[in-house]
Amino acid sequence: MSTENEGAAVPPAPSAPPVPVDAPAAPASQEPPAPESGAAPTTPLPPVPSDNPAGSNGTQPYAAEPTADGSRQAPAQAASNGAQPAGPTGPQGSAPDASWPPPPPPAAPPYADTGAAAGAGAAAGVGMGGAGVGGAGVGSGWGATYQEPAPKSGRGRGGILAAVLIAALVAGGLGGGLGYTLAKNDDNTSSTTVSASDSGGSVKRDPGTVAGVAATALPSTVTIQAESNAGEGGTGTGFVFDTEGHILTNNHVVADAVDGGKLTATFPDGKKYDAEVVGHAQGYDVAVIKLKNAPSNLKPLTLGNSDKVAVGDSTIAIGAPFGLSNTVTTGIISAKNRPVASSDGTGSNASYMSALQTDASINPGNSGGPLLDAQGNVIGINSAIQSAANGLGGTSQSGSIGLGFAIPVNQAKYVAQQLIKTGKPVYAKIGASVSLEDTGDGAKITEQGASGSDAVESGGPAAKAGLKPGDVITKLDDTVIDSGPTLIGEIWTHQPGDKVMITYERGGQSRTVDVTLGARTGDS
Repeated sequence: MSTENEGAAVPPAPSAPPVPVDAPAAPASQEPPAPESGAAPTTPLPPVPSDNPAGSNGTQPYAAEPTADGSRQAPAQAASNGAQPAGPTGPQGSAPDASWPPPPPPAAPPYADTGAAAGAGAAAGVGMGGAGVGGAGVGSGWGATYQEPAPKSGRGRGGILAAVLIAALVAGGLGGGLGYTLAKNDDNTSSTTVSASDSGGSVKRDPGTVAGVAATALPSTVTIQAESNAGEGGTGTGFVFDTEGHILTNNHVVADAVDGGKLTATFPDGKKYDAEVVGHAQGYDVAVIKLKNAPSNLKPLTLGNSDKVAVGDSTIAIGAPFGLSNTVTTGIISAKNRPVASSDGTGSNASYMSALQTDASINPGNSGGPLLDAQGNVIGINSAIQSAANGLGGTSQSGSIGLGFAIPVNQAKYVAQQLIKTGKPVYAKIGASVSLEDTGDGAKITEQGASGSDAVESGGPAAKAGLKPGDVITKLDDTVIDSGPTLIGEIWTHQPGDKVMITYERGGQSRTVDVTLGARTGDS
């Protein structure tokens, strides 16, 4: 039952002091201990009937003690300290009050002075005639013997408590009803009733958030299923490159379907389209496919500028890792110009890239999907991951360990345009064969080229710049070259006709020369 009811008054307390809650009443069958001879009781005496007058000192008198001859002797007066002698039955031989002995008084009554221990023998006792502490020993808890008033006719303590309880219940009911009425009629009142909203309100996601970018990019991302004539294949990802139905992806995603296999592309809304390979570049690991019967409402993703990407920029990757289509992961650009040589899956052909490194979770199936910046612009094509399978004792490809690599979109865009235009890739070249060993000292021009050809192409860019077999290329422009794959990847970030500055070592001396890059068409 609440003690703080609104708009309802609590009835006044009775004149009797409150009964302590934590003081249990003595069992009815318990007999009071016999007091020592001449000792005063340590608890207040029970009340007497109302028709028995009070003594001159304010206490209730008892019947006289009988003498040996049958007469009654008047009771002795109270001791000077206010103590009352224990008496037997009432005047008519009636039994003592049933409430005897009364419950012990509390250690500190509500109206006791704070900080003073009542019943501890205070100097200024309050009691009978102010004579002292009324019969209370040390620790009795009361400053003076309490004189309980005689009960009024027809209304005992039980009646008073019942009245208080009923009044409190009525007040509680009124308060509860009033609170319910106010809450029902006016939700703006100060009622303590609080109603939970049945609506979370409208959710608005800004375009620059990950959710906003994903909502815009996902409808233009597809899951690609490639299958060879032998029934072999896999799953990858691609994204809409133009409104004509061209999809940009990785070469190794569609490699199984290049020679007459089956190729499909499925959008997040479940619509699936058959597709065909328009062109593929094994060296770049880039391919373009085209949807058959492409819809007219295609929305190409916006291409960013991968040259202006900085380490620490936010990234968002979309793909189908392990076949789980339309998966979105996030991270940052953790490095740039990372030399990566990856296989097309057959183990015989390799791709070289100067990749964007990201810690966004990329797994098998993410290949070919877009790597986006925080504004939703494509900055790369997810292509490769660093695998830790061998280090864990397995031979199968493992999942992401936070090292993913993407082809810079500036390079991918150039390759895609060439594939759409001619169906064949065009590579920049210097016209020299270099060792693919990762020595860490640079890219060494070999003594002999592939299939017994010359290491330095006659009349090619390297020959015109004066490069010879045995020269070790250490820099291309401002990029340090530590191996042959690094040199190839850096050259392929340029287009034929670009002029670059090459630093090389010969006979322990460092030299620098300008080279105008040539062109090579096709993968052979």
